Amino acid sequence: MGKRVGIETSIAAAEAVKMANVDVVAAYPITPQTHIVEHLSEFVADGVLDAEFVPVESEHSAMSVCCGSSAVGARTFTCTSSQGLALMNEIVFIASALRLPIVMILANRSLSSPLSIWNDHTDVMSVRDVGWIQLFTENAQEVFDHVFFAFRVAEDPKVSFPVMVNVDGFILTHVIEPVEFWDQEQVDRYLPEFKPVHRLHPDNPTTMGAFAMPGLFAETKKAQDEALKSTMPVILKAWKEMGEMVGRHYHPVEGYQTEGAETLILTMGSMGETASIAVDRLRAQGKPVGQLKIRLWRPFPFKEFREAAKGAKHIIVLDRAISYSGPGGPVASEIRAALYGEKDMPIVTNFIAGLAGRDVTPGDFINMYDQTIDMAKGNVRQEDYIFYGVRE
Repeated sequence: MGKRVGIETSIAAAEAVKMANVDVVAAYPITPQTHIVEHLSEFVADGVLDAEFVPVESEHSAMSVCCGSSAVGARTFTCTSSQGLALMNEIVFIASALRLPIVMILANRSLSSPLSIWNDHTDVMSVRDVGWIQLFTENAQEVFDHVFFAFRVAEDPKVSFPVMVNVDGFILTHVIEPVEFWDQEQVDRYLPEFKPVHRLHPDNPTTMGAFAMPGLFAETKKAQDEALKSTMPVILKAWKEMGEMVGRHYHPVEGYQTEGAETLILTMGSMGETASIAVDRLRAQGKPVGQLKIRLWRPFPFKEFREAAKGAKHIIVLDRAISYSGPGGPVASEIRAALYGEKDMPIVTNFIAGLAGRDVTPGDFINMYDQTIDMAKGNVRQEDYIFYGVRE
């Protein structure tokens, strides 16, 4: 096993990208992902990483370069955040439709307006339906591990889809945490050489992303949807083999203190650890509370989630984004859809909290639990969603 060191999460991510021996990095700096690409540019400039670093003029150009480099068979990485993701949005759709195995770290941050550099999930929720494999990380170790995982899954011939690794901005990106590094031999064993399924090459001319008439377009989208859903066995296998190699076992849906739990608090990202503290405190009071963490966001793990939620009476969903004038937060909408028609479907209570980095403490999760129980008892009106902690 590699050395365990205290390191900033962004720097650990850059170290993992270097160890993955990428061929091309194309990125434009934007807070709070800048430290990742800055560090990678230093690796390339110092000759530590034999790769092309392309300092593009915008995020739109960054993803465009990534599509070109991936299409010719180069292991490709990029990184962005917030408004940068919004600017590259057009090409993000193209990357998945062309089945290009690009890996991107998204340092999650609020979208304007008003201007905010702080963390929430409004950026990732703007691209939940672009056809990428998407996952969430909770701490620096998970970020480091999932760089290798992302390349392993994306480049598998049975997959060939881009992968997005979500990392909460500032809460994770700029925090120093202990990380157990892999040995380079482990990386090389876990991550085989990239052998693209389709490759642009002058000796074998081919076309990618050609014009499609209405008589073909629906069929291509159906094929893309089926292909993305069929990636689940590869995802599970990659996590299983990682667990066997480094002793850390990841799953699409992960539970904490779920045995006998009547109420489950559901989180995604770094606030999962905060919620775990609240669960411990509530358990100490004899309250039947547990926690679910959604790690795999796309393809959505319907089977695993339904199994994990079985037996619960209430699910408290923390959303860090809002679907304006809709049913609440996007995660709660997914959870309600996933449970629809299930026998003894639990009541889903949706709290919108932590927008633009506003602190959410263990005490806040306990308060959400108390509010949920009050609504269940009929003491207060059951709301579709609640903006938590908003000043009157």
